[in-house]
Amino acid sequence: MPLYLGRFKYSPEAIRAMIVDPQDRGAAAEQAAASLDCKLHGLWWALGAHDGVFLVEAPDNVAVVALSMAVGATGQISSEATPLLNMDEAQDAMRRAAAASFRPPS
Repeated sequence: MPLYLGRFKYSPEAIRAMIVDPQDRGAAAEQAAASLDCKLHGLWWALGAHDGVFLVEAPDNVAVVALSMAVGATGQISSEATPLLNMDEAQDAMRRAAAASFRPPS
């Protein structure tokens, strides 16, 4: 199954709630992923523009969008995900790119 690297940001309200009552959100994230036939491989807090990152295995892009919609509908978390290609898939893309016809702007 394809892997996706996701980034998420909590709302200020969600962060305030976790400061008042610290909690491991990994179980909730794992349950949400499993409900859509996805497998959460990890969830990490991060520094920078996003509060954290996750790695999820999903059957397809639709499942990842559905997960993002379900979580985002709460108004407490926003997320984005990037599909990850393994080296075989990347080389396949390279071969396809070599066969593509493209004329750059002039």
